[in-house]
Amino acid sequence: MVQPDATGRRVVLGVAGGIAAYKACEVVRRLRDAGCDVTVVPTANALKFVGETTWAALSGKKINTDVWSDVTEVPHVRLGQTADLVMVVPATADLLSRAATGRADDLLTNVLLTAHCPVVMFPAMHTEMWQHAATVENVATLRRRGVVVKDPASGRLTGADSGPGRLPEPDEITEIALRIMAGGAEASAAAAGQDLAGRHVVVSAGGTHEALDPVRYLGNSSSGLMGVAIAREAALRGARVTLVAANMQATPPSGVEVRPVVSTADLARVMGELAPAADAIVMAAAPADFTPEQQADSKIKKDGHGGLTLHLVQTTDVLKSLTAARAQDGERTGQVIVGFAAETAPDHDELLRIGAAKLARKGCDLLVLNDVSGGKVFGHSTTQITVISPDGPVAEVAGTKSEAAVAIVDALSGRLSQGV
Repeated sequence: MVQPDATGRRVVLGVAGGIAAYKACEVVRRLRDAGCDVTVVPTANALKFVGETTWAALSGKKINTDVWSDVTEVPHVRLGQTADLVMVVPATADLLSRAATGRADDLLTNVLLTAHCPVVMFPAMHTEMWQHAATVENVATLRRRGVVVKDPASGRLTGADSGPGRLPEPDEITEIALRIMAGGAEASAAAAGQDLAGRHVVVSAGGTHEALDPVRYLGNSSSGLMGVAIAREAALRGARVTLVAANMQATPPSGVEVRPVVSTADLARVMGELAPAADAIVMAAAPADFTPEQQADSKIKKDGHGGLTLHLVQTTDVLKSLTAARAQDGERTGQVIVGFAAETAPDHDELLRIGAAKLARKGCDLLVLNDVSGGKVFGHSTTQITVISPDGPVAEVAGTKSEAAVAIVDALSGRLSQGV
């Protein structure tokens, strides 16, 4: 995926003493590939998992672990003062505790106390430690102070244990770090503030497949990148996210429930099941407009006498069915529904006119207009969108899909907070 321009950005990457420290090695490489200047600050315990030589080779810099080295440079103050981002990968229960209580007993905790920039922590520990009341309170304290604390993934832990507490994969960690740097203090505050905490957000993504026979289908090239970026952003901001995944190329983010679907009928059914309990629905998937009237029971064979004639029928309009069901349910008046529309237009004014008409026709609260004029197609890492409401344009983004996701979730969060 194309990332925001991070050339020259100064990142301090703290590493606490957990087995997941090995994943931070790949994070350093990815950040440097993105153009970042990376200074690694491991704790003494972290060096028992990954040695100083490895960190020095990956970062291209000398490694300091205490406040007594290079004292003329005052590293315990300067590193935090001059960084564009401070991140901790992994953040252990011990590190979270020391940070929450303002300890300054090694170089990393000193850096955390002197940082003027966004700080993001990626916890990793056993499930019992993550769910312990002390850790829960420490995380809440850090978030109140403006620190972004990413909930861990669920999966295999050390030994045979499994559950929430697993460190997300390096590509996701890097994506979040670059997104926070690109968004600055405002993006960091939104993630730290957990403005979607307690909300259930259902996001659809990917393209549907309509079966012709047991081996062939009609489909489209939607990658699911946009839906995944929205799901990641909503989860980072505290939402409970369900991702309805229709034949995606993109990897689902950590910490979300995934409901796989294949056809538009499947998508309509699952979205209908989830919608009544959702605070917000984002229809970022690309459902097929038509499906074969009949699916062949066996593989369609070439007969050597020409082509193939198909009779197609319209599929369910999933977005419109969701807004119609909401209108009939008096208890869903505060639910926010976001639609997507890929449109072509000769100019921006015409694009807005088309979008306004579609928003009214579909009955949704927000519509994300994806300008596909000039040969733009699905699957690109960048996009050009305009978010509109019944009152007019809300936001415009021309950039990465992560940047677009921030704007979309900002608009969604704003509607939820207003109760409209």
